[in-house]
Amino acid sequence: MNLSQRLLPSLQWLCVFSIVAISAFASADDSETLRVGVIGLDTSHVPAFTKELNQTPANPELRNCRVVAAYPYGSRTIESSYNRIPKFTEEVQSLGVEIVDSIDELLKRVDCVLLETNDGGPHLKQALEVFRAGKPVFIDKPTGSNLSEVVAIFKAAEHYQVPMFSASSLRYSKGAQAIRGGKVGDVLGCNTYSPCTLEPSHTDLFWYGIHGVELLYTCMGPNCQLVRHTSTQDREVVVGVWNNERIGIYYGMRKGPHGYGGTVFGDKATEPIGKYDGYQPLLLEIAKFFRTRKPPIDASETIEIYAFMQAASLSKERGGEAVMIEEVINTANQEANVLLDGQLHPNK
Repeated sequence: MNLSQRLLPSLQWLCVFSIVAISAFASADDSETLRVGVIGLDTSHVPAFTKELNQTPANPELRNCRVVAAYPYGSRTIESSYNRIPKFTEEVQSLGVEIVDSIDELLKRVDCVLLETNDGGPHLKQALEVFRAGKPVFIDKPTGSNLSEVVAIFKAAEHYQVPMFSASSLRYSKGAQAIRGGKVGDVLGCNTYSPCTLEPSHTDLFWYGIHGVELLYTCMGPNCQLVRHTSTQDREVVVGVWNNERIGIYYGMRKGPHGYGGTVFGDKATEPIGKYDGYQPLLLEIAKFFRTRKPPIDASETIEIYAFMQAASLSKERGGEAVMIEEVINTANQEANVLLDGQLHPNK
């Protein structure tokens, strides 16, 4: 037996060992705990998200992301939000989460952030602290209390080159994702519905109508051109005209049975969008985003969703006149620059 023949078993064993070792290291890297911090304990999303992320044994689909610290505030002005802070603080503490006194303290303890403050008004200020620290962040709905704040947040994220995204959990319902993926062919039109309670400090549909509007955009995609609005005390209807003369309609309810859904009209089929699938599909996307640092939604689409709702508000002010999406985005860009004046530090 020559030297090569004598060495062959050893070389084969070494190759197998190397493959196993490489796989083990790759698995270990992916399984390292990613420390998640929460800003804002004034929404029911927080205990729901934390229970999913911190469950034992860990859900492997959530990529070993664990909530380790939280800063409670949160709205200080909207009673329906701030009066829930003590209860939700107690709940997340019971799940092993450390409560800290400031966002600065939170950022020292975590790798990524869930910005969960139910009130969109503080989001810009809170997000700027996160961006300056270079932490990827998911911003829960609404991204801001008006379109100018939403645009300012995305501009700041771009300036600091920090990955972020924002979405309603309705986007990741199985039915909506199947439609987005081509289940009914090219979408020719769509109508969606959801509850739409209002909050005076926010552009009308931002507070809760966002769920049904995001569902509409998930099915229709971007490139709405103009919006018309009509409403009564308990109902909101917004009609959008998309490119290629497609029409999408959002119907919001403040009275009667509440739910989420709609109908999509494709060139291959007309179908109901399907049921709401809860928070977990969104959490899976968040966990993937925290690992990859790649936002799953283009920023321009999210901005347009809020522009659709801002245009609806302006149409309401103008007695139902059509409002171009481009008009509200142009205005918001100018106002966002004012909001960010002196706020964007050099990005080192």
